[in-house]
Amino acid sequence: MSSSSKQTSDLFQPVQFGPYKLSNRIVMAPLTRSRAQKGDIPSLLAPEYYRQRATAGLIITEATQISPQGKGYAFTPGIYNSAQVDGWKSVTEAIHKEGGRIFLQLWHVGRISHPALQPNGELPVAPSAIKPVGNAFTEEGFVPFVTPRALETNEIPGIIEQYRVASQYALDAGFDGVEIHAANGYLIDQFLRDGTNHRTDTYGGSLENRTKLLLEVTAAIITIWGAERVGVRLSPISPANDILDSDPATLFTYVVEQLNQFGLLYLHLIEGDTGGARQVENGFDLQILRRLFNGIYIGNNGYDRELAVTARQQGLVDLVAFGRLFISNPDLVERLQRATPLNKLDTDTLYGGGAKGYIDYPFLIK
Repeated sequence: MSSSSKQTSDLFQPVQFGPYKLSNRIVMAPLTRSRAQKGDIPSLLAPEYYRQRATAGLIITEATQISPQGKGYAFTPGIYNSAQVDGWKSVTEAIHKEGGRIFLQLWHVGRISHPALQPNGELPVAPSAIKPVGNAFTEEGFVPFVTPRALETNEIPGIIEQYRVASQYALDAGFDGVEIHAANGYLIDQFLRDGTNHRTDTYGGSLENRTKLLLEVTAAIITIWGAERVGVRLSPISPANDILDSDPATLFTYVVEQLNQFGLLYLHLIEGDTGGARQVENGFDLQILRRLFNGIYIGNNGYDRELAVTARQQGLVDLVAFGRLFISNPDLVERLQRATPLNKLDTDTLYGGGAKGYIDYPFLIK
């Protein structure tokens, strides 16, 4: 990276973000770490973990289930009761003390779960009873996914209400906003795609019907937050969690057009295969969606310093989200700005455990 691009990039400059002024255009992406306490309460170490990374212009929390039914991984936090709110308050207070901003990501996994993770050992729910390929992460380890139960039409308003209530709890916990997780093959994404949604009611079939749940969830959440503090995450061409659609370009063009009616703060897009290749087979130009969306665009997936600076210089993104680099580099913003070496990621400590690989990565020596 040349020194000139280092000097001229506005990646490290303050930027207006709805009602907030962020210190830079760098976002800490949602990162599941599976360290929550019993009762899906955030870890006692979570305030320090997030505080260490508060120099990010924006932090988006690890995916956080809106209800016990929404859980799909062992030791992940929730946002559906007062004990969880208290746990998250410690996190938001730590971030705000450092002058940072933090949004909570609202999550329902749908079929990407297992009876061992569900209340009373019940089946996971989904738009249709289609078993995903892969394994669920339970407290006993990895076990194969099961065939989920298709939601009844009259159950769907209750799930929308869970999103609304969770949004209120996020407000109570002191967050600056919320992100709707509609990506990576989880419940909302399952409704969007014709590969996982074979319904014949008003939530299946046409583009309009398959998009209905996302739009109704969005409408419910902005009654709590207002559109100016809400974002949506999508992964249009990612096959994550065995998700597929016969025509993703048409689907997601329609989705973004419909989301524009709300005046949302941002669109957070996974560009390519989640955690994998940016270019995928049968993909399409995601800049179509970036140009179509009437708000801030956050690009995510495989960014390093050079790619981020170039994307920003070319106007391909407004903000850039970094995931795993933030795990091993709590001071990632400074390291990127100074173009200094990065800490190596310890993949053995990504999920579960305690402080090791969580709050003990070294900072740059000043």
